[in-house]
Amino acid sequence: MMKTGFETEKIIGTEYYITDSLGTGGILRKTPEDFTVKEIYGEKKMTGGPYLICELEKRNWELQRAVKEISKRLGISHRRIGWAGTKDKNAVTTQLISLYNIDEERISALSIKDMVLKPVGRANAQLSLGELKGNGFGITISDCECSTEEMNGAAEECRIAGEKGIIPNYYGIQRFGAARPISHLAGLEILKGDYESAVACYVGMSFPDEKPETREARDIYYKNRDPVEGLNVIPVFLRYERAMLHHLTEKPDDYQGALKVLPPKLLSMLVSACQSYIFNRALSHRIESGTGLNEIIPGDRIIFSDGKEDIADEKNINTAKVHMRRGRCMPAIFMPGSEEYRVCGETDTFIEEIMAELGIDRESYRIAAALTETSFKGNTRPVAIKADISYEISENSLKLDFTLPPGHYATTVCREIMKTNPLNMA
Repeated sequence: MMKTGFETEKIIGTEYYITDSLGTGGILRKTPEDFTVKEIYGEKKMTGGPYLICELEKRNWELQRAVKEISKRLGISHRRIGWAGTKDKNAVTTQLISLYNIDEERISALSIKDMVLKPVGRANAQLSLGELKGNGFGITISDCECSTEEMNGAAEECRIAGEKGIIPNYYGIQRFGAARPISHLAGLEILKGDYESAVACYVGMSFPDEKPETREARDIYYKNRDPVEGLNVIPVFLRYERAMLHHLTEKPDDYQGALKVLPPKLLSMLVSACQSYIFNRALSHRIESGTGLNEIIPGDRIIFSDGKEDIADEKNINTAKVHMRRGRCMPAIFMPGSEEYRVCGETDTFIEEIMAELGIDRESYRIAAALTETSFKGNTRPVAIKADISYEISENSLKLDFTLPPGHYATTVCREIMKTNPLNMA
């Protein structure tokens, strides 16, 4: 176990590594082709219906903007496009999307740079997260800063940790913003009902790794909170920020309306990013306390491979340990939301303390749900990643192949091997 030395990781709650190697360093995405992702589905029933299912392959496209571009070219609302998972931008990704009431001929006529859409069938419902079984990753770490022997040692230690199921299942840096991890901070302000501060955070909070001119522009708005002045300085490529400022010039002080300018899924992701931050802190606390990630203790929440959940107590803990050894369940952490729940163990108690420290409670999530039109009921997530990791070393690069369940971050696996500035993994 090692503690991170990177402030960016501390900001998002990812404070520990489970492996002890010094790390390979290097760059995770020297080119988009160095990071490939392909969705893995169960059997999808395509028996006809109003939803056209397409395979979307994109290179260096952020999903929200890809969807916006597709909807713009088709002349439809982005709300008519659905997907099961959000993929990385700086990568080559292959996934399914659903389009409501669109003919195949219109898709065939589309031509968008670095994007290919291929119709594969029709369904009676749009894609949903529950249909996604996992993601297959092919990743190359380039420009490693160590010897071949050290590369092999770091990769092998991570492979063993994956085999044991003890890689910390942190939410990765891209969940919060790589160069500017503010999603959870803006989400926290939404949860507290301080919409002006949420807008100020999203538009104006700067980070050292941004371009100097962008930092300066953000700082001006953050200090003065003047939307007209902000529009004069905020760069045109920051489209969402400028859209929020345009709204405020037309409707001064309508900060709630400015937030609703954001795409609904992006707005809800700000709030769920705060839940992710709480999870990361709770997981770091578990590691710091010395409780094993493949160990079940009384009060632990347990999640089974079929999605069912339980709570470990004196009566069932021995049975739970047997199930875990057989790969049927894992200890988990519950991220609270709007629904009432029973505080069961040390981790639950710690999460209650975090929420009190942040000044939020279950009612905060109910209020945020009304703004974002999203239900934040709470979610249970395994504390660790179990994965079959294969690797190949070539000169100063390391090629990894593995599959993860939905919602698990490949960068979290790579983080254990690289132990580098998160920006090198962005």
